[in-house]
Amino acid sequence: MENFNRDKKPLPTEIKDQELIELRRKQIVDAAVDLFIKKGFHQTTVREIAKKFGLSIGTLYVYIKSKEDILYLVCDAIHNGIETELRKAVEEHRDPQNVLIAAIKGYFRAIDQIQDSLLLIYQETKSLDKEAMKYVLKREEGITRIFEEILERGVKEGAFRIEKNFVKLMANNVVVLGHMWAFRRWLLKKYYTFEEYTEKQIGFILKEIT
Repeated sequence: MENFNRDKKPLPTEIKDQELIELRRKQIVDAAVDLFIKKGFHQTTVREIAKKFGLSIGTLYVYIKSKEDILYLVCDAIHNGIETELRKAVEEHRDPQNVLIAAIKGYFRAIDQIQDSLLLIYQETKSLDKEAMKYVLKREEGITRIFEEILERGVKEGAFRIEKNFVKLMANNVVVLGHMWAFRRWLLKKYYTFEEYTEKQIGFILKEIT
């Protein structure tokens, strides 16, 4: 598993206690996500985040230096949540097909739980600086890479039939199908439950590669 911590954009702080830094930044993220979703990133002020966080704006600025830093932390937290759920699902199985099914279910479930947050990432990452944007996109690529690894293993063990140059395309297809549940839920939920959507998409994928 790739170590993304080494690629993180450093966010300076005078606080030396790393556990306290992580705790406070998580609290800031939790406070900011709700406001960003309800009001939008640009319409939300740092003062509003501090108020929801329950500390003074001066104290908040001890842990972050700008609203863009908060957005960066939000994006990282969202990707951490998705990847944790995905890795957990993968570790429960050995057979390539069962691993893929579990991974898709875990990934779709994670998307279902953070639908509004996922939309936030796509709408607002353009507000990040170049270094932060590069890291966030790399995290997205890392999630896709997990599916690539599952598919590559399945091909190697004879469980999947995919030409080598199309493994990456199929992995991206899986990721996009997860995103579609968030992006088009306003329509899809009128006709399908989350479980029906997941099972049908897994069926389409398996039919294509087995």
